[in-house]
Amino acid sequence: MIPLSYYVIVSTVMFVIGLIGVLIRKNFLIILYAIELMLNAANINLVAFSRHFESVNGQIISLFIITIAAAEAAVGLAIIIVFFRKKATTNVDEISLLKW
Repeated sequence: MIPLSYYVIVSTVMFVIGLIGVLIRKNFLIILYAIELMLNAANINLVAFSRHFESVNGQIISLFIITIAAAEAAVGLAIIIVFFRKKATTNVDEISLLKW
């Protein structure tokens, strides 16, 4: 059996990589991917602790997070398509449509 600390370490590394991706990158698509990576790191933690404490609550919350991540990806990609049609760029610094 794999110890709980291994799952926590893997999810921490994934979350830090996602956080660095959100803070450093300027491409909107990469920022969305980094957010997905952070949500998946939280899912790993929830499922690991749910298994460790022999409860189903963490797994149920994880399913809700997966649903939210799918909706976030769909809405985010729709926004990217609209911005790309207007400005022909996905660079976050060049997008000023929301600054009225």
